[in-house]
Amino acid sequence: MNHVLLFVQGLGLGLAIAAPVGPIGVLCIQRTLNHGATVGLLTGLGAATADAIYGAVAAAGLIAAMQIMVDSGPWLRLGGGAVLLWLGVRAWQAGQHQERPVAPAPSTRPATAVAAYATGLVLTLSNPATILSFATIFAGIGGDIVGTADGSAGLVWLVVGVGLGSAAWWLALSQATARLGRRLSATGIRWIDRISGTALCLFGLVILGDLAVEVYGP
Repeated sequence: MNHVLLFVQGLGLGLAIAAPVGPIGVLCIQRTLNHGATVGLLTGLGAATADAIYGAVAAAGLIAAMQIMVDSGPWLRLGGGAVLLWLGVRAWQAGQHQERPVAPAPSTRPATAVAAYATGLVLTLSNPATILSFATIFAGIGGDIVGTADGSAGLVWLVVGVGLGSAAWWLALSQATARLGRRLSATGIRWIDRISGTALCLFGLVILGDLAVEVYGP
């Protein structure tokens, strides 16, 4: 299969997987408004890295690795749900500040950048359902690539496309949010913090609730 075509397919898949609104999208918006576009983008790039990792595992047909991740699902979901609750509370606390700049100066602290990237990566990896989605999507494509003379190169092009497609979405979202933030009042940003905090807490509660039903239910 043509490598350019595989790359384009990967871009489309990366965009399709990243674009739906979820906890990472909410977190990207909230962090962009509070810390600048770079920190918001890094949050998304952490998720894009996780997408590329899962894409590589699924495209290569590594069934054993996929099964290990799925079997670890309850612990991963427990950690992911707890982190989302913590981030939601932090966002609510940010929304309680009375005096806040309308357009915050971009954060240059290395710890902030590392934390932004790490939370995006860990939260995306903590959802084993993601790899099952990739396995389904890649079933047809991967089957056409694996076993061919240049199958490895084809998989690389496909996975790189997934990562870049996802990254492109986060770049667009963080830049659009930063432009919107410059037009918002301090009160408007505080309300977005509160809404974001509520949404993150709800995402976390849904994950933990589903896990409790699965473990303790009939």
